[in-house]
Amino acid sequence: MTVDNKPLYKVILDELKSKIEEGQYAPEQQLPTEIELAEQYGVSRITSKRAFIELEREGLIYRKRGSGSYVKEQKVPNRTHDGVIQNASPIISMILPYLATNELDYIKGATDYIDSKGYYLSIHNSDWSKDKEKNLLSKLSKSGICGIILYPLSTISNVEVVNAICSNGYPIVTVDQYFDRLKVNSVVSDNYNGGYMLASRLIELGHERIAFVSSVSIEYRSSVRDRYLGYCQALKDHQIPIDPELIFTDFYRDVTEKNSKQFYKAMLARLQSHKATAIQAEHDLLAVELLKNGLELGIDIPGQLSIAGFDDDEVSRHVEVPLTTIAQDFYELGRKAAELIISANESGSPENVKIKVPVRLIERQSTGICSITVE
Repeated sequence: MTVDNKPLYKVILDELKSKIEEGQYAPEQQLPTEIELAEQYGVSRITSKRAFIELEREGLIYRKRGSGSYVKEQKVPNRTHDGVIQNASPIISMILPYLATNELDYIKGATDYIDSKGYYLSIHNSDWSKDKEKNLLSKLSKSGICGIILYPLSTISNVEVVNAICSNGYPIVTVDQYFDRLKVNSVVSDNYNGGYMLASRLIELGHERIAFVSSVSIEYRSSVRDRYLGYCQALKDHQIPIDPELIFTDFYRDVTEKNSKQFYKAMLARLQSHKATAIQAEHDLLAVELLKNGLELGIDIPGQLSIAGFDDDEVSRHVEVPLTTIAQDFYELGRKAAELIISANESGSPENVKIKVPVRLIERQSTGICSITVE
């Protein structure tokens, strides 16, 4: 890493891209070797090789076995009257709000399909920034790439930009979330059924006072909203009233590194004062925070309080009390999104296709039979 926390391979990558774009490396010109670049930048060969892999993935170079890497001839794009580029290079871009384990599965699923069709995938990180996401959407849709796979920051942010892009006929597919009133293709997990399955299982275990906890508001993301609505429907189907006192949402701005323990312990105390015997959390990382703080308070989990999450994140398997959760198939989400975007690019898929990928319940030790009588 550099002093500004920029990965070393990215330094090499950015400089090579600039030289290619500025014409310092012309089409069909051979680039320095991995060893030469490693020596020039004082890095390992693995680091320089990573830069070449990313350049090839973005369609800027091609590699000849036993010969080296060469600058790829780029097609000169034609612009339509609205600025959208036609005759695009065979590149699909994916915009993610952050990069973590699950996001790597999205990327792998998309890459495996895209590679098989002769396309390249470029990855872009919006860093949880509405403005950065907006800029990426605007820039990429006019840059000559074939389409965009978007993991939205939320489904209430940059709606006007997404609508403009898809209304112009440019291929875009959202993954993880969908925009309600826009004719945008999407690939999402069956979050509603996941929320329903989790609440139903807790009810089968004897819980009737089940809290729903989400760090963001219900309307902020379609995924959270659907999980919440599934939870509500399960309670209704079992004739259990939905108690607003057991619903905690939209508090992420209030939690800091310094006050998180105090905040979550206060939340747990309040939920217990309202006689909650189970918590259904928006995602695993939140569920783990509640679980750890509950154990520190001396709460018996699951004896006094059952806790469940969503995602089947790696941490859910290794926390002190392994977490019951809903598993999403992130690989399949990425693959299906890639299928849709390439279909839209090559043959024009119909608008407003919404694919739901099944989820499954994984039951671990953090949930159990309700042993508390609620009067």
